[in-house]
Parts: sequence; structure tokens; C-alpha cells
Amino acid sequence: MKQKFLCGLLAAASLCLPARAARPAGLQVDGALLDAPAYVEEGTAYAPLRDLLEALGDWTVWWDAASGCARAVSEDASLTAEPDGNLLTVNGTRYPCVVDVVEGRTYVPLRLTAEALGAAVQWDPWLDGAAVTSPGAERDAVDTFWLSRIIHAESGGEALEGQIAVGNVVLNRVASGDFPDSVPEVIFDDQHGVQFEPVANGTVLNEPTELSLEAARRALAGENTVGDALYFFAPALSQGSWIDASRVYQQTIGCHRFYQ
Repeated sequence: MKQKFLCGLLAAASLCLPARAARPAGLQVDGALLDAPAYVEEGTAYAPLRDLLEALGDWTVWWDAASGCARAVSEDASLTAEPDGNLLTVNGTRYPCVVDVVEGRTYVPLRLTAEALGAAVQWDPWLDGAAVTSPGAERDAVDTFWLSRIIHAESGGEALEGQIAVGNVVLNRVASGDFPDSVPEVIFDDQHGVQFEPVANGTVLNEPTELSLEAARRALAGENTVGDALYFFAPALSQGSWIDASRVYQQTIGCHRFYQ
């Protein structure tokens, strides 16, 4: 599934990687996948500087031809990336590191740069890439990314209430001792067979709408429209005979029936 999701992005990225032992990788910030390619080389992920900074906030980024370096400023920070000197400077602190220019883009070490700016970085094996949570973000980037996608795949045609309800089921499972302990682990859980049809058919990897992103954010913030439900199905698409026979019906929202 991960290969399907990233095939177009990574194929494009492979055309413009450094002429070294590098491989393309996904990169998302606060749940939004960046279009620009990232890559991994010798265990370090490298991100396109402009795209990373613009995703993190209100940055102005430009190439300083006179000094041969990339410069960037925000309201309270500054950054310089020097390819010739292999030096990154953030708010006056100098970090010796590889700075590369590929196809007109300046690349910097992702974790070093993001953490110097107060962001958090983690590797997401389901994305086969890196996830960045910006400074002050209210939600974890990995949780936002995958919850918004399962919501969109399962209930993208529903009103906000129904989309939040699908998110609630995933989070209720995370909180339950009967299921895995994280959002992506719940979504991709296959211990007793694939739990969510969009994982089987690949639609969990589709880009979510803004409404699905909003539903994910609200669910992660604690908004709940379906109580402690752990299961749901759409009668128009599935018989749901096992759920009907073994779980307690709770309520119907839109086209989905929810069960405890």
C-alpha cells in the first residue's frame, strides 16, 4: 500500500536525486504531504529547504547569488544554508552538515534543521518517510496524517458529524486494551484480518479533503459524536453480519451504523 501511495512522488524524486547512494522518501508536515521530493542518504533524511520552511510557517526564502547560499527569515528566526561551506546557521548557531543543491533546490538535513527550529521529527514506516510536527502544533503529525486519510476513505461523502464519528472509532480503539496503541497501528492492524476496507483496497492512501482534515483535528482534540463505539459499517456496502451478531448497536450517523 505504501508503494502505491508514493509511487508517483518517489518516481519523480528519483529523477533528481544527488549522484550518490540516495533514495527518495516521503515527507509530511502537520499531516500534509509535501509535493517536493525528499531523500535519504546514509541514514539521514534531506528536505528541500524552501518547501520545508513554507510548510512550517510564514517564512521568506531566497537564494543569495552574491554569497552562494540560501537565506530565510521569519518573524522571529533566521536561517542560512551554505552549500560550498557545508554549513547551516540557525539564529546565529552554526551547524556543520551536508548542504546540497539539486535541480535548483537547496537540501538540508531534515532532523537537524527542523529541531533547530523547534519542530519534532519522527520516521513513519507506514509512509516510508518522515513526519514533522511544527512548533506549537496541537496534534501529532503522524496521527493527523493517517486519521484524516482513514476518515476520508471511510466517510468522505458524509457530513462533519459522521466523519468525526469514524475518527472517534479509531481513537476509541487506540484507548482500548483490545487493539494496538497508536493511530496508524490501529488503522493497519491485520492481526485478525484487515480491519478497515480502505487498507485492503488502497484508498486509505488517497489525499483527504479539508473537511476530513478538520474532522481528524476535532477528533484528536476530543470532540466525540459517537461515544465509546469500537465498530461501524455501512449497510449499503456491507452486510456486517458479524458485527450485528456479536456487538451492541449504538446509533446510526449518516450511512454508518456504530456498535460498542
